Amino acid sequence: MPVDATEENLQLRTRGALLMALSNKFGRLLLTTDNKSEYAVGYPTLYGDMCGGYAPIKDLYKTEVYALARWRKAVAGAPVIPWGVVNRPPSAELRADQKDQDTLPAYDVLDAVLFRYMDQEQSRDEIIAAGFAPETVDLVLELVRLSEWKRHQATPGPKVSRRAFGRERRYPIINRYR
Repeated sequence: MPVDATEENLQLRTRGALLMALSNKFGRLLLTTDNKSEYAVGYPTLYGDMCGGYAPIKDLYKTEVYALARWRKAVAGAPVIPWGVVNRPPSAELRADQKDQDTLPAYDVLDAVLFRYMDQEQSRDEIIAAGFAPETVDLVLELVRLSEWKRHQATPGPKVSRRAFGRERRYPIINRYR
């Protein structure tokens, strides 16, 4: 059988189990690294990168995370975050030459659509009227809808936006809710 997401998820789950074991062994809190963009479209892997007790960047879009990393690097006075991390295209790095944009719109577009949909509660038609391609909007909104079940299992994190996942935005996950 060809390699697919099964092996990629196994890699993440193995890493998650090892990190949870270390967290347990040394009495430390494991932080998850998933962000609002990834939670929105279902990129985090259950029992993989979703392992942990707290998600500090859970309510920040990927573009905001990168902006904060660049800001932190600029004010650090020391190499806190390597430039290679800040400047490379986002990737789960689960296979050679993998980039998130292989299956998603560029994060500046994705986050703009998500912000309008999530934080500003705009409809599909309003987002398209703002200049976004209908196929992009449809893809993003479908991914958000399909990923609701996974968000119900997400690690808690701070609320920093107008509308965070959780109590403020819960939709049914059964009966083919649309």
